[in-house]
Amino acid sequence: MARAARKRVCVLGAALVCMAAFVASGAPAAERHVVRDPHFGEVLFYLFQEDYFSALSKLMTAQHFQRLPHHAEEAELLRGGMLLSYGLHQEAGRVFQALIDAGAPPSVRDRAWFYLAKIRYQRGYIAEAEAAIERVQAPLPGELEDERLVLHAMLLSRRKQYRQAAEMLRRVSDRSAWTAYGQYNLGVTLIQAGERDAGVKLLDEIGSKSPHGEELTALRDKANVALAYAFLQSDDPAWAEPYLGRVRLNGLLSNKALLGMGWMHAALNEYERALVPWMELADRSLTDTAVQESLLAVPFALGKLGAYRQSLARYESALDAYTHEITRLDQAIVAIRRGALVENILRDNPGEESGWYWRVRQLPDTPESRYLAELLATNEFQEGLKNYRDLGFLSSTLNTWARNIGVYRDMLATRRQGFAERLPRVIAGERALQVERLRAAHAREVQSLARVESEGNAEALADERERMLASRLERVRAGIEGLVEPAQRETVREKHRLMRGLLTWDLSTQYSRRLRDEKKALQEAGRLITEADGRREALLQAQAQAPASFDEFDKRIEILRDRIARAQGKVSAAARAQEEYLAKLAITELARRREQIASYITQARFAVAQIYDQAVRAAEKTR
Repeated sequence: MARAARKRVCVLGAALVCMAAFVASGAPAAERHVVRDPHFGEVLFYLFQEDYFSALSKLMTAQHFQRLPHHAEEAELLRGGMLLSYGLHQEAGRVFQALIDAGAPPSVRDRAWFYLAKIRYQRGYIAEAEAAIERVQAPLPGELEDERLVLHAMLLSRRKQYRQAAEMLRRVSDRSAWTAYGQYNLGVTLIQAGERDAGVKLLDEIGSKSPHGEELTALRDKANVALAYAFLQSDDPAWAEPYLGRVRLNGLLSNKALLGMGWMHAALNEYERALVPWMELADRSLTDTAVQESLLAVPFALGKLGAYRQSLARYESALDAYTHEITRLDQAIVAIRRGALVENILRDNPGEESGWYWRVRQLPDTPESRYLAELLATNEFQEGLKNYRDLGFLSSTLNTWARNIGVYRDMLATRRQGFAERLPRVIAGERALQVERLRAAHAREVQSLARVESEGNAEALADERERMLASRLERVRAGIEGLVEPAQRETVREKHRLMRGLLTWDLSTQYSRRLRDEKKALQEAGRLITEADGRREALLQAQAQAPASFDEFDKRIEILRDRIARAQGKVSAAARAQEEYLAKLAITELARRREQIASYITQARFAVAQIYDQAVRAAEKTR
């Protein structure tokens, strides 16, 4: 369960783990999960979707335009991790080194070098992996430290420094999920270093446990098979039997265990007992090398038991099977040379942006793939497939960008044409020409308001209702003189004077506020006129400068088109080279199998000849 949980965490890639390490080490608890820059949140969205290429592209774009002011260090660490997930260990190393030089926390530094060592080891850069693992200065937290010890021991073992590797593996925690793997590697390492008893003890512990889960069960089978073959190769066949008996009949190593069980009995001259596992093995798929060897082992045992007729029949059946198998191998080699193998594998195993953690999960149902299960399980072939898959994704992306270049050209041509057609009309249009009239009217209003202020003319600031009342009062004053009765005329005059006084009082009390409002309105109008004039000047400037900017965009598009074309050529060449490399690996494996089967055919024919010779001699003796 712990192993499965760790794999689920790692599915986001080393990038996310590195970023989490940085955030946990440097930020207060309340701020660890706060995304303050929206563009950084977008990057994390694609990252959690496992679209690592999209996340990396958007991250680098945001960094180029300086859109991540609050997450600069986190973003750079994330970039290094995602570069690492695509196997770009040299560029990732430069990113990590720059962060370390800039004062990154030790925990970030050590984790960065550990993941760098891990990806370098997986990619086959052993010397570079050793250099990176040596730079881890302090123990890593949790199970990462145990994984580091196991990785370091594996690197030491490749240099045949078995004792140093054993010392490294002894430090693996007993409670860690890596304990079983550490014990297995330590056991094998001790046997290779000449300390067989200590190595056997460790492997026996693994082989005798009742593990939980398919992964540890397969490791148990592997430990038991390793122990059994160690005793078979050291001429102690009797010691191999209990270990072979622990191996499952239908596991990944069952065929090898059955073959070893037969040879163990044969070494003890127990040929009847040897036939039991060999006969079981002979009925299994002929693509397995153990099954191929069993086709010779069965008639060999029958011959030892004196059953020459049955032995001869078995040898002839083996020759027919070998001949047909060589034909199928030749057909598989032809199919691989046509490029079918890699295409079929990638078709049945999607995940073009998965980066480091992409694996072949399902073999295609093709004649050639059934011979390559062991090859596909090797790190060398897996890494080669990753490289080819990444190159294929880059090629598809570059092709999309190349098509988009034509779209950008059309967009630029449309904008250039629209700009040339519409801008002159906008500049010469009625709305643009009104600016001058508005400026003149504004100047007149400013002068008029200044005159009103100097004269203190409150009536000049009267609103529409007040002007209407003033007009009505003026008409009333003119009509008073037309009255016939003098006594009535005097009364109306008094009322008129009173109403006129009230209006004058209202205008006087509102004068200061209205004067202030008018000044503010004129200031705002002046600002808007100035702004409109500035925009008109900007339009005129744009009219003069736009052709040059369009030409600059045209040059950039052309430069990008050439860069994409060059990149397409490089990627295509690299993809062809990688495909040829993978095909060479597969063909080499199939050729090795063909040679092995050819040697089996030679042995079978020689054995048949021996049986006929023995039969002739037996007939001569009876005469």
